Amino acid sequence: MSRFRTLFPQPRPIIGMIALPPMPGYPAFTSVDALVEVALADLAHLEAGGVDGVLVENDFDQPHVLQCGAQVHAAMTRVTREVVGHARVRVGVEVLLDDWRASLAIAAATGAHFIRMDFFVDRVMTKCGPFEPDPAAVIAYRRTIRAEHVQLFADLQVKYSTPIGGPKPIAQSAREAEAAGADAVIVTSHETGTGPSPADLRDARAGSLPVLIGSGLDADNAGALLPLADGAIVGTSIRSGRAAHDRVVRDRVSRLVEAARRA
Repeated sequence: MSRFRTLFPQPRPIIGMIALPPMPGYPAFTSVDALVEVALADLAHLEAGGVDGVLVENDFDQPHVLQCGAQVHAAMTRVTREVVGHARVRVGVEVLLDDWRASLAIAAATGAHFIRMDFFVDRVMTKCGPFEPDPAAVIAYRRTIRAEHVQLFADLQVKYSTPIGGPKPIAQSAREAEAAGADAVIVTSHETGTGPSPADLRDARAGSLPVLIGSGLDADNAGALLPLADGAIVGTSIRSGRAAHDRVVRDRVSRLVEAARRA
């Protein structure tokens, strides 16, 4: 059994995103207590809708940075710990844009089960500049803090990035991620709210790792896309809108989960 299946033994698990409002240091921040309240409300709707896991993340901290400040780490730790303490499902964390050290440290400190990394093996250009991956450093840091139980879910050529040096086959990225120590790989499209191409999902199976849909899954396309994947991380389609104040809607979660089960 793969490490991924020790967390998610059910077929094609659905992981719902808890997209937090802005963190401390951003103009729209209110209080850490308010962040906790929002996170637990979203968790309740996600679990009631039938998801198999949740992912706590701070994508609304914009403009994005590669490494966040200590105040963000502290707030994310508090929120994630509250979510872990109340959740009946598996919990993951991602400190954006790619602060994997913070993600791993928070997961280890709070009891979260996995992290998501936008960048792991792909050299890409992003809106924050070029990103040079160092998967060996990720593995070494996880070992140093004795967090080997925290699983690594790695995006392949994540949306809003361009491969440095020209096009690179998704299959090659998938094989590199597996060799570098990822536990699952994630395939997105080119933008938020749009599903990945069936060809990319098929090519991501070049290795033996589980393949997760990382963007654009909804109740309408689940029947076409989910049979090509081993699960999905969903956010936009289960929220009331795309703004920071928009929240998870239970009925939307239920419809997506039902469509996923049919698929």
